[in-house]
Amino acid sequence: QVQLVESGGGSVQTGGSLKLSCDVSGDISSINCMGWFRQAPGKEREGIAVIAEAPTRTDYIDSVKGRFTISRDNAKKSMYLEMNSLKPEDTAMYFCAAVTVSRFCGPWYRGTNFNAWGQGTQVTVSS
Repeated sequence: QVQLVESGGGSVQTGGSLKLSCDVSGDISSINCMGWFRQAPGKEREGIAVIAEAPTRTDYIDSVKGRFTISRDNAKKSMYLEMNSLKPEDTAMYFCAAVTVSRFCGPWYRGTNFNAWGQGTQVTVSS
């Protein structure tokens, strides 16, 4: 059974950077699709980035393109989200997630295919 644990959140000022990590217990090499999601107070959860290996792909929502970079290192059993030029509107709880029961990401931004979730790490960006 795959378990996910996020780390790296914190408080930064506008324009700052953070790098989130998602450590995977279990066989990460069997996981094709992984992603990062966030949820701000009073708002719905949104998918912000996805990474898959077969076929190789990364994708982002428009609001983070050019600022965030998703990556994974199977040898370290980890996935990452490097966040630059942070804005107050990026403030949210950030979650990593994985699809462990299928090779397909599906409509990843909805998160419906993701069946393994971490507990989240808080990111706060002050102006």
